[in-house]
Amino acid sequence: MSKILIGLLLGMALFSGSAMASDDAAVADAVEGYMDFTEYGSSLIWPEQIPAEDWNNILVIDARDAAQFAKEHIPGAINIEWRKIPGRRAEITQDKMVLIYCNSGSLSAQAVFAMRLLGWDNVKVLQDGIEGWKSKGGFAANKRASGAAGH
Repeated sequence: MSKILIGLLLGMALFSGSAMASDDAAVADAVEGYMDFTEYGSSLIWPEQIPAEDWNNILVIDARDAAQFAKEHIPGAINIEWRKIPGRRAEITQDKMVLIYCNSGSLSAQAVFAMRLLGWDNVKVLQDGIEGWKSKGGFAANKRASGAAGH
């Protein structure tokens, strides 16, 4: 089943409520089919996997709310709250890596999942979010890493 169709089915399920109760099985089957097809690790990246010079070639999206973004964010990031990312997908390139982060990675993972269902294969979750990015050395995480990245 095409990713666009899966996305449409998922969207209908999310926004239609009980009126579509009989179609829940079709949506579940579509999502399960997508999840069976997708490799889990392909949508994750750790800060230490990104060399400092590569950050300039990545669209970085801070998926937290505007107040958190104003307080601190990864330099160069744009702010699109996680639940608004699918609705603003026209602003998100498909030509280069897109890195989405939140505080820990859980909300950004939901946004990445939705974008993957909509056909954006280039989006990744920054594993452990901004907190992990800071604790691992920010842009220098790759240089500081002592072993292979990934967990």
